[in-house]
Amino acid sequence: MSKIIQEIQKGRVLVSDGAWGTFLQRKGLTAGECPEMWNIQRPEDVYNIAQSYVDAGADMIETNSFGGNWFKLKNYGLEDRVYEINKAAAEISRKAAGSEHFVLGSVGPTGKLLMMEEVSESDLYDAFKEQSMALEAGGVDAIVIETMTDLEEARIAVKAAKENTGCEVICTMTFDKILSGEYRTMMGISPTEMTETLIEAGASVIGANCGNGIADMIGIVKEIRQVNPLIPILIHANAGMPHYCDGETTFPETPSDMAGRVKEIIEAGANIIGGCCGTTPDHIFKVQKVVKSM
Repeated sequence: MSKIIQEIQKGRVLVSDGAWGTFLQRKGLTAGECPEMWNIQRPEDVYNIAQSYVDAGADMIETNSFGGNWFKLKNYGLEDRVYEINKAAAEISRKAAGSEHFVLGSVGPTGKLLMMEEVSESDLYDAFKEQSMALEAGGVDAIVIETMTDLEEARIAVKAAKENTGCEVICTMTFDKILSGEYRTMMGISPTEMTETLIEAGASVIGANCGNGIADMIGIVKEIRQVNPLIPILIHANAGMPHYCDGETTFPETPSDMAGRVKEIIEAGANIIGGCCGTTPDHIFKVQKVVKSM
């Protein structure tokens, strides 16, 4: 049992970090540039992002490796550098986290559809295996498979990480609220359907990220809890729903807005709370203040 699970079983609510992509763009990441290559070319800038969340009071930080799988890196001609790039990502966050904080190795979707036969199950498994092993070699405490919409791809990713590393495996999917008020991924998967499948595949923590602000995440947590009262739940909420204006994307929820719903989402059953798109160290600072006060 990992220290993350041990802390949760003690009744502790853990605080995760916030958005990474926004920071990279502020530091100069341009359209068409590979974000993960910054681990090699601009490690200090990546380190500064990780450190900013540690300074804000996060108990855990992610790695700059969301698009670090073979299929995504192939788009940049970097498919032969999967191990190097992911190991470097983990080492940077590990350096910022030290021994007092946890590091979650970020693993995102491949962008390939199994149902359209764009990729085979074995190729997906191999890609997730390679990335997960590299993140473990760089020093992560857990693998977080995130922003998944296809349950089968998520299941394969969890299985690959679980069978080929000694890390705790976390998996979150991205849900939208449909007209009926229910939550579904783009592929039609509900939180209920997700729960049993991911636990069976080997995930020790499940949940949701992106797609919703913290208010809508409360409903997702409640649905998971109806299915399973014990599985630890991680939530990485957006700073509200994005607004597009004059070519710029903004997120409406302030740090205080997000912090104002923390008590409610903990009472619903969330064990780890952090941010996704649009969230900043200021959001995480406010969140951890509420968590500590409880």
